[in-house]
Amino acid sequence: MTPSPWTPLHAQLHRGIRQRQLFCRGDRLLMAVSGGQDSLCLAQLLLDLQPKWGWELAIAHCNHRWRPDAGANADYVRSLAESWGVPVFIETAADIPASEAAARAWRYDVLGAIARAHGYSRVATGHTMSDRAETLLYNLVRGSGADGLQSLTWRRELCPGVALVRPLLDVRRVETAEFCQSRGLRVWEDSTNQDLRHPRNRIRQDILPALKAHLNPQVEAALAHTAELLRADVDYLESAAADLLHRALPPAAPPDEHPQLHRPTLQIAPLALQRRALRQFLARHLPEAPGFEPVEKLLALLDAPNRSQTDPFPGGAIARVAGDWIELVDPANRAKQ
Repeated sequence: MTPSPWTPLHAQLHRGIRQRQLFCRGDRLLMAVSGGQDSLCLAQLLLDLQPKWGWELAIAHCNHRWRPDAGANADYVRSLAESWGVPVFIETAADIPASEAAARAWRYDVLGAIARAHGYSRVATGHTMSDRAETLLYNLVRGSGADGLQSLTWRRELCPGVALVRPLLDVRRVETAEFCQSRGLRVWEDSTNQDLRHPRNRIRQDILPALKAHLNPQVEAALAHTAELLRADVDYLESAAADLLHRALPPAAPPDEHPQLHRPTLQIAPLALQRRALRQFLARHLPEAPGFEPVEKLLALLDAPNRSQTDPFPGGAIARVAGDWIELVDPANRAKQ
């Protein structure tokens, strides 16, 4: 077989994987392939780099059943995997996801389950710099803080023992299209990408082109760089907040005692760390991830008079001031106090 041509994109990916330690030599990688240009580009690049790294590669495809051609799309990915000589796993949703968020959650659950069942330690997706810019804008208009604005990250835990890796975050979507064209890869067009009822499509089709035309031709790169800077800031702040929270907890609380926080320890910390430490505390004890308002309610108790309390958090628990401590009281135990 004729060796694939080594392009600048191959060199960029090879260098990025090594510098960021995204994969190790000999890793077993599961490539998420939708059939679109980004995932096809990534799959072909990883296949081309395989001899240098000794990876064991496989393909996974998630059929959401959103489109009439979804079955044909899955068949195409299967035939592509067979032509490349790599294992392929196709999963079809039992129930059609009701939203993009539900589809994304189902997809990641499926990818994690496939990886764990078949011994793949990494799941690689074709998210690009363009996706990162779109996600930052989407989260910005929804009122996200720095955590949301860092948007897509290079690597995160997908499930125990499996990492989700995005090796193309420094590659623009126009570059993946050019690569697929140069290699003769048939791209399966997803008609739902043109549906402007989806906010991300509106950002992609209308807002980013307007920003490019009127404000900054390199807006995708600028937003992606902002996300990268915020990622490092968030990592540092989360670590510092975890240390602050550790110091604010009682040294050896009995298992049946109310969760507590030491107010004087928190009061002398910067506001940014206070908020993060309180959010981490609530995340441990509430049934859902705390948003802005629950954190602010708890923050107000740091300087509140004794016996002050919040209204109920999600799940029914309340927080109250007991001298130098804030107690989080579960509704099941509240009547006993």
